[in-house]
Amino acid sequence: MRYRLGTINDLDDICELIKDAVIEMEKHGIYQWDEIYPARSDFEEDIKNNDLYVVLDEDRLVAFYVISKECDEQYGNGCWKYEDDSAYILHRFCVDPKAQNKGIGKTVLEHIEDQIRNMGYQSVRLDVFTKNPFAQRLYRHNGYEVRGHADWRKGRFDLMEKKL
Repeated sequence: MRYRLGTINDLDDICELIKDAVIEMEKHGIYQWDEIYPARSDFEEDIKNNDLYVVLDEDRLVAFYVISKECDEQYGNGCWKYEDDSAYILHRFCVDPKAQNKGIGKTVLEHIEDQIRNMGYQSVRLDVFTKNPFAQRLYRHNGYEVRGHADWRKGRFDLMEKKL
């Protein structure tokens, strides 16, 4: 797999992947994402800020993610174990449904953690929908711990953290 910064040229593929992911999640009763969030404008902003990364397998987009220092004010609800200035935030991590259940999520998550560690940060923070058992399992099995909760339009999200 190849990792690189996302570009505006990736935008259509990213939006198509999100559309496929929403369809797949809804098949499992997971109503986390929709036409409002995440939106094309979110990805445009992520690309403009050099925060969005794409994961390619033989030139096919199989995943993408956003990492940054930015977080919603609801992150203030977390009882974080590690210092704020030592943490980096993972957002909008998505694996193509056609590539799921092949270990790609775990592999990409390990790459993200290495990337953040190499940037000089000591922990990763993220939020995960409480009603998404697949994402919950991925993060919990990889050492993430719940530090609090955020309540957004779609419901409750666990605020999670992992020491790198």
